[in-house]
Amino acid sequence: MYTANKKRYDAMTYNRCGKSGLLLPAISLGLWQNFGDYKPYDNSKQMILRAFDLGITHFDLANNYGPTPGSAEETFGKVLKTELSSYRDELIISTKAGYRMWPGPYGEWGSKKNLISSLDQSLKRMGLDYVDIFYSHRFDPNTPLEETMSALAQAVKSGKALYVGISSYNASQTKEAYNILKSMGVTCLIHQPSYSMMNRWVEPELLSTLDDLGMGAIAFSPLHQGVLTNKYLNGIPADSRAGLSYGTINEDFVTKYKIECVKKLSEIAENRGQSVAQLALAWVLRHNCMTSAIIGASRVEQIEENVSVINNLKLSDDELKAIDKILNEANA
Repeated sequence: MYTANKKRYDAMTYNRCGKSGLLLPAISLGLWQNFGDYKPYDNSKQMILRAFDLGITHFDLANNYGPTPGSAEETFGKVLKTELSSYRDELIISTKAGYRMWPGPYGEWGSKKNLISSLDQSLKRMGLDYVDIFYSHRFDPNTPLEETMSALAQAVKSGKALYVGISSYNASQTKEAYNILKSMGVTCLIHQPSYSMMNRWVEPELLSTLDDLGMGAIAFSPLHQGVLTNKYLNGIPADSRAGLSYGTINEDFVTKYKIECVKKLSEIAENRGQSVAQLALAWVLRHNCMTSAIIGASRVEQIEENVSVINNLKLSDDELKAIDKILNEANA
C-alpha cells in the first residue's frame, strides 16, 4: 500500500486561485493523454503517485480523456481507490464536459442534459461523491449560456462539485459566464485556456478580463504539446504525439520555424540552468492571474524535470525581451 512522501509540501509553490480561498500547486498534472487504456496501468500509477510525492495536489481530467474516452478517469479512479483513498482531502480533482462523449444529440456541447449526465458518469468512473472543480469544456454557440451556467450552478448546489470553471471561452464569453453564475449565487472560480509561448491568444484581453473579475487561470498545453521541449529537435519520434496515429497533433504541427525557435530559446534556458521546457513553464506562470500550469507526461522523469521549475521562476526584463524577439522573428 502506498505511503506518501512526508516532505511532499516542503518544496512545491501553491498559488491562490483568483480571489478564492483555494490554493493550487504551480504545476498540475493533466491526464489528457498517456493515462488511458492504451497505456500500461503501472506506468500511469507511478506517474500519479510520484506527482503527489512532489507536492502536486491537483489532477486535471475530462470525460473524454484517454484514449479510449473515459479511460483516463477509470485509471485515476483505480489509483485513487487502491493507493490514494486516504489522501482524498489533500487532492483537487477536476473534470470537464462539452466535447463528444456518446452517440446522439445529448452526448456533447453545453446543454444541461449533457453536462449533468456527463458529471454523473465521471463521478462513477472515478468512484467519487464529488469533484473539486467541474468545467464547461468549451463554449456552445447554439445553447443559451444561461442554460450551460445553470448546469454548473446545479453541480455546486447539489454537492457534486465544490467549484466550477470554464475552458477556452473568449474574454466577452468569460465575462458573461461569470456574471450569470454570480446572479445564481455561484462564483466562477477558474478559466482553463491553452497558453504557451507559441499560442498567445489569451494576451492581453482574456488575461486582463480574468484580473478584473478576480478569476484564476490555469494553462493547458504550456509546452505547446511537447514542441517546447527537446523532443522534436532531431525529427519526429515514433512514440511522440506527432508520431502516433491517435496523437492530438501531426507532423505539420511541428514546423521548421518552431524548431528553430526552440533552438534559440534553449540558449536562454541554458544560461538560466534550465531546460527549454522549464523556461516555457516559467514564462507561462509569470502572470499574476496564472495560478497553475498543467503538464502532461509519459514518464516519471518528465514530471520531476517540470516540477523543478519552481526553483527558478523569475524572469528578468532582458530575458523576456529576448524571448519576445525570438518569437516575433519566428512568426515574421
